[in-house]
Amino acid sequence: MHRRSLLKYMSMGTAGAVFSFSFPSLQAAIASETEAEWGYGMDDGPQLWSELSPDFSICTAGQQQSPINLQGAISSDLVEVQIGYQEIPLRLVNNGHTIQVNADPGNPITLDNQTFDLLQFHFHSPSEHSHNGQSYSMEVHFVHRNERGELAVLGVFMQEGQKNEALQLIWDAIPAEAGPEQAIAEVKVQLNQLFPVDRSFYRYFGSLTTPPCSEVVNWIVYQQPIEVSREQVEKFVEIFPGNARPIQPLNRRFLLQSD
Repeated sequence: MHRRSLLKYMSMGTAGAVFSFSFPSLQAAIASETEAEWGYGMDDGPQLWSELSPDFSICTAGQQQSPINLQGAISSDLVEVQIGYQEIPLRLVNNGHTIQVNADPGNPITLDNQTFDLLQFHFHSPSEHSHNGQSYSMEVHFVHRNERGELAVLGVFMQEGQKNEALQLIWDAIPAEAGPEQAIAEVKVQLNQLFPVDRSFYRYFGSLTTPPCSEVVNWIVYQQPIEVSREQVEKFVEIFPGNARPIQPLNRRFLLQSD
């Protein structure tokens, strides 16, 4: 199938199953996440999620689950995601599963001629997605929603190397224990420092990588990693020694790669 025809097919004929979903699905996902305990251990980890609650059944039964191995993609003339992030005050929370930074309104991206506003970003170690079978030390997910309630998530790999100054501002304030949001208005984070210079990316339709694993996510994962120091990785792993879901099968989905 020609690349342009493929993109048209993905955005029209299978729009309901590929790049479109409804806000009620997200609301249900958020609600059910608070109703059953889950984690990454032997007794509550990914292999058992579907057994912990009926709301989590799609974690096993779903056919469009995330994360995936990014390999064998179809090269396509995809339009680059336009990122309009501003410097944000630090609002972070240890929610028991990860470190999450909540964003104020006004940090948009443009995808498919639609504006999505940043809600929050959070971290996983090791990386959840893999690239040609290779995993990275960490991965950060930037979660966005448009006015219709549709989600878009940008994923960035993080590999050991030089210290990342933007990340360090967050790490200096990490709460070691789960608890409510902590607002540190005097600390400002430059979000663009958490993205690679090379913005080549993969795109596919998938799911939340945590229960209830709802298949509601337009995924953009950048090919190139950013660097973070070993000490920065170790500080996160001390609190969350493993909070990554295993790789899921691609099944009958398209995986696209920007030219």
